[in-house]
Amino acid sequence: MFDKVLVANRGEIAVRVMRACAELGVDTVAVYSDADKHGGHVRYADEAYNVGPARAADSYLDGEAVVDAARKADADAIHPGYGFLAENADFAARVEAADGITWVGPAGDAMERLGEKTHARRVMDDADVPIVPGTTEPVTDAEAVTDFGDEYGYPVAIKAEGGGGGRGMKVVESADEAADALESAKREGEAYFSNDSVYLERYLETPRHVEVQIVADDPAASGDGGEVDESDVVHLGERDCSLQRRHQKVIEEGPSPALSDELREKIGAAARRGVAAADYTNAGTVEFLVEEDPDRDPSEPLGPDTPFYFLEVNTRIQVEHTVTEELTGIDIVKEQLRVASGEGLSVSQDDVELEGHAIEFRINAENAAEEFQPASEGSLDTYDPPGGIGVRVDDALRQGDELVTDYDSMIAKLIVWAPDREECIARSKRALAEYDLEGVVTIVPFHRLMLDDRRFVDGTHTTKYLDEELDRELVAEAQEKWGTESASAGGDDEEATEREFTVEVNGKRFDVELEERGAPAIPTPESGGGAGGRQQRPPQATSDDGDDDAVDVAEGGEAIEAEMQGTILSVDVAEGDEVAAGDVVCVLEAMKMENDVVAERGGTVASVHVGEGDSVDMGDVLIVLE
Repeated sequence: MFDKVLVANRGEIAVRVMRACAELGVDTVAVYSDADKHGGHVRYADEAYNVGPARAADSYLDGEAVVDAARKADADAIHPGYGFLAENADFAARVEAADGITWVGPAGDAMERLGEKTHARRVMDDADVPIVPGTTEPVTDAEAVTDFGDEYGYPVAIKAEGGGGGRGMKVVESADEAADALESAKREGEAYFSNDSVYLERYLETPRHVEVQIVADDPAASGDGGEVDESDVVHLGERDCSLQRRHQKVIEEGPSPALSDELREKIGAAARRGVAAADYTNAGTVEFLVEEDPDRDPSEPLGPDTPFYFLEVNTRIQVEHTVTEELTGIDIVKEQLRVASGEGLSVSQDDVELEGHAIEFRINAENAAEEFQPASEGSLDTYDPPGGIGVRVDDALRQGDELVTDYDSMIAKLIVWAPDREECIARSKRALAEYDLEGVVTIVPFHRLMLDDRRFVDGTHTTKYLDEELDRELVAEAQEKWGTESASAGGDDEEATEREFTVEVNGKRFDVELEERGAPAIPTPESGGGAGGRQQRPPQATSDDGDDDAVDVAEGGEAIEAEMQGTILSVDVAEGDEVAAGDVVCVLEAMKMENDVVAERGGTVASVHVGEGDSVDMGDVLIVLE
């Protein structure tokens, strides 16, 4: 087993991995950005290293900085968690090539094979795993989309090769939409995955999202040599992730309430077959779409002849892996570490037994009544998570922590287990009612609503249910009844007498506590945010060009600002261009949606302050008109 593992992630997943390491007697190393200097994962780790500024591209996504931190810490392995670099085959290869450092995950070449969706579809097809009718080669023109629609019917899904979670996917309802949707999917693919290659699939009308957790031994590491075969692959049952909003999972559970035992067995066998054919090792998830019968009686599960199709392989641990752990009693992160260290899996397929039912709730800092808009500020004035039999909370934040909004909106994950689904839902109601959070808006009210929602309780919902059928007024009523609101970050600290400072020596983090008696509050430097919070911007937003000077707007001019946090997908004007009122000046992606940024009045473009792929915050100046 390893001596010291660096976790190349943040927040609750970093703490989750570190806890597994602690139980194995392995020391842990955290990496953190400037925004996360007081993060929970930093507090938990045995040591921590700064890897850059708040912007993820300059810190958590900086593979060289992460590997350098591992060298400084003398870590002998890197675990990527999920998100950031977790599915980056180039980063995996970088770690594999680093002397004395082991990559905890599938091999980089296997990640690359399965990360290319068209290649993955070919591998699965060859392994007799059903795939959704579609192309196995990238498409480049709108005519290919319309030809496919003519053959298979509309709607058609255009998907980015490197996509996932709905990013880079566009649904084409008719031939008239083909050209614009193709360009949009390619643009998102380039912006998010540095790959504008896309492929086509028939868009299923009533899909359920069912995924199979697998762990696979590495024959080479164990000394057996050769390629992976089905005996090296263990599947740990399935999870149902059909409750989604814009292709983003909200609640996950297992086992699926919709599958018969015969269908469950067929899907699990297909997952093992496909993973072995891909020569894949370590942990991963094989995702499938299962066609729901909209007229099905809830008491009659889907039979063995129900169509199901391969969707993709997630080459990492997943957010919802906790559901499987509760059902099986198997610590998946520990199995990852055992495989990577050469010890091999501690379980075989015959050892796997699923007991009871488990549901995971993502406790996100979002307002479900406002289209799940993420909170832009707040602090956990009160944070008291639930407990009791069958209740697990994975988190990293603690009471008093300020919300760091530079990254994802997840605060915690609540996982509830019970002997059966009915009792699990009842226990979940109790646990969510106990969850006491104040100072930050969350989607806890939405979760409480869903536990009384007939479609969810019956287990007949599809991935489209939230977007197309759920009554939005019910969500607003739940938020009004059970919700909390964000409080401004920071607050009045004049009376505080104890302060914690961070000192960095050669990039390594040390905490220093200072007690003051009768002294005035310590001012926060203008160059950075305090206590892990966001830097406060002056009334005139600053540009993202690296300096702190305010953007100059000539008298009578107009500064076009970002109305929300997001990523610039395209800039449609250049300095000197003439624009009219209503013209699109750039496209901003936020919350999985493209938003046209338009000029409110006409003028000449005086300056452009963003480029394609840039991350922006609310209030950032994008374009200046004169």
